[in-house]
Amino acid sequence: MSLGVLNNISAIYAQTNLNNTQMSLQNTLTQLSSGSRINSGADDAAGLAVADGLHANVAALTQSSQNATAGVGLLQTADGALSQVTNLLNRAVTLATQAANGTLNNNQVSSANQEYQNILSEIGNIGSTTNFNGNSVFSNTAKTVFVSDGTSSGANVYNIAVGSLSASGVGTSAGAAASTASLTNPTATASTTSAGAVATFALGASTHTVSGSLSIAVAGGTAVTATLASGTSLAAAVTQLNAQSSFSAAGLVASQGTGANANKLIITGPVDTGTAGTNALTLTGTALSDTTPAGAVGAGVDFTSSGVATLSSSTAQSVLTSVTSAIADIAYQRGSLGASINQLTAASNVASSESVNLTSAESSIRSTNYGQATSDMAKYKVLSQTGISALSQANAVQQDVLKLLQ
Repeated sequence: MSLGVLNNISAIYAQTNLNNTQMSLQNTLTQLSSGSRINSGADDAAGLAVADGLHANVAALTQSSQNATAGVGLLQTADGALSQVTNLLNRAVTLATQAANGTLNNNQVSSANQEYQNILSEIGNIGSTTNFNGNSVFSNTAKTVFVSDGTSSGANVYNIAVGSLSASGVGTSAGAAASTASLTNPTATASTTSAGAVATFALGASTHTVSGSLSIAVAGGTAVTATLASGTSLAAAVTQLNAQSSFSAAGLVASQGTGANANKLIITGPVDTGTAGTNALTLTGTALSDTTPAGAVGAGVDFTSSGVATLSSSTAQSVLTSVTSAIADIAYQRGSLGASINQLTAASNVASSESVNLTSAESSIRSTNYGQATSDMAKYKVLSQTGISALSQANAVQQDVLKLLQ
């Protein structure tokens, strides 16, 4: 290589490498000081996107766990209040049993009634004054507890409701259980040249659901089958059947009755094109069931009704029966609250566990690997020192030109 002074190529190479080393050293020092491997999008664009997404999930899960815990707090407040109501009712049992005994005089029965009235009044006070975070607990209004990981698919809403509590409604009674009965397969009407054959399945009410297998053959041909899942409403059954290609290909149409016939699932076959009665419907293999949904939870015992509003010798036994029923209704309500408490506690625990696992995943992406970073720092420090020395030597080489000019 010729000797010249216009461009010091060796110094340029040394300077370029030194700049790269300084940039790498600066990045390593930033990682060491911040504790984060990714301090800008340039460090790891894909890693940053994943880490930020996980961080958002963690934030949602952390708050969701707190949401569920707050719901548990509300239900526990209601349960504690109902526990005191049970204590009051147990005292009412004693008073009613005492008043039913004929050895008491009128004044003593009147005193027992006065305490009985105070018990009813205090039950009303508990119902109206028990609050959680400024909200009435015994409002008989469902409150939602929202749990989510920050995505729409990972969201869940829990509806928690505490029944009202007053002298006119103490506790809640269980609604009737759901029941299922087999539907008798109907005899289809005959088809004509103007109307198709009709098979009608009548449910107990339009609010009932239908389930099971449906198998219908038209004119003795291959049967068209369909399966209705448990809990299928009449409207959903109609939609599902009509959407089935084999159903429509056979000329079958499903519909729901209207008005007084709204409880009926109606299957209509194709119209005869020749001899009347040709397109007969055969239902062999059909096994459908009618499910009556569970009844709504009922209000508890009404102590304002005649016969139990006042404790006397003549009403003592009626009061005793009502108080015992109220204690059972309170126990049922507390059991329902306990089930909801357990559900929300489980939801909170799941959210907390998921939050910990996602935090660990985020940390593995974002956190600085100090073993690697300290090794890189040592390497770049040495390269920086050697780069400065090399740049100094490259600049010194240019001085040799002066010796030629002397």
